[in-house]
Amino acid sequence: MYTPHTLGIALFMMIASAICWGSWANTYKGVKNYRFELFYWDYAIGIFLIALILGHTMGITSHDGSDLPSNLHAANSSDIILAMVGGAIFNLANLLLVAAIDMAGLAIAFPVSIGIALVVGVITSYVQHPQGNAALLAAGVLCAVVAVILDGRAYSALAAASRSTSKKSITVCIVSGVLMGLWAPFMTRAMPHEVNGVMQGSLGPYAAAIFLTFGALLSCLVWNVYFMKHPLVGEPVKFSGFFSAPASAHALGLLGGFIWGTGMVFNLVAASFTGVAISYAIGQSAPMVAALWGVLAWKEFAGAPGKARMYLGLMFVFYCLGIALVARAIG
Repeated sequence: MYTPHTLGIALFMMIASAICWGSWANTYKGVKNYRFELFYWDYAIGIFLIALILGHTMGITSHDGSDLPSNLHAANSSDIILAMVGGAIFNLANLLLVAAIDMAGLAIAFPVSIGIALVVGVITSYVQHPQGNAALLAAGVLCAVVAVILDGRAYSALAAASRSTSKKSITVCIVSGVLMGLWAPFMTRAMPHEVNGVMQGSLGPYAAAIFLTFGALLSCLVWNVYFMKHPLVGEPVKFSGFFSAPASAHALGLLGGFIWGTGMVFNLVAASFTGVAISYAIGQSAPMVAALWGVLAWKEFAGAPGKARMYLGLMFVFYCLGIALVARAIG
């Protein structure tokens, strides 16, 4: 299987994952009159399909026992369950994130949710698998916390300007962020790592991505069905709306899944070189990408007061500083 052999390639894959994770939601923003609960079925199918595709291409470039088929044959059932549980947790967090995007927009929902996820994910993953400079990681996490606070202030400034805002959307972002930070430790345990000199975890990055996305897809039968019946926004949704949707809506949902899933595979492949805590942290620079899409492409801050723009600008600065510190922690 293909894995990076230099820090430069690993960093490239982590940055690519951040771009994918920060860009996939544009596919939902581009859908007209299609509820996110219905869009999400296509998205969940998409993330699983791309994990299979990349696993059976990039994951079978060698036959030395590390390729995907060999890894699947040798994988422990407990590690498979860990990856699928991680996928189910991610899926609930991501459903809440999409709902928050629906309520508050990309520029607000992503930085708040993923900023909190960065803090939770890096800390819990590092406790399980210490790798990198702890002091620099801590400083990077602190900058992420400041960035989240600044983004919240920008949101408050929008509310003060009588823009469409709600406390409910921020609450959804916070819950999503906490849950989003909890799937990474499951992947840390499922993938190879050393504990007291003993190697544990049997899933390579491609197998881990397949089982994570499969767990996410299966969990839609619980999480997404629930939100269809008890939506956070609007009236309950029926499955008939999915089948009557235009082909373009389904295509955008699948595309969104392909984009996010590619980012996930790249992130896990890079983690085989840097460790999950580092790869996860750099991948979580996605909010900067999403916020740029929200501000520049979707004009979510058009006409916003200067104070809101100032807080948003400072959020970018602290996110950049946080990611730079985390990247430096690799060395």
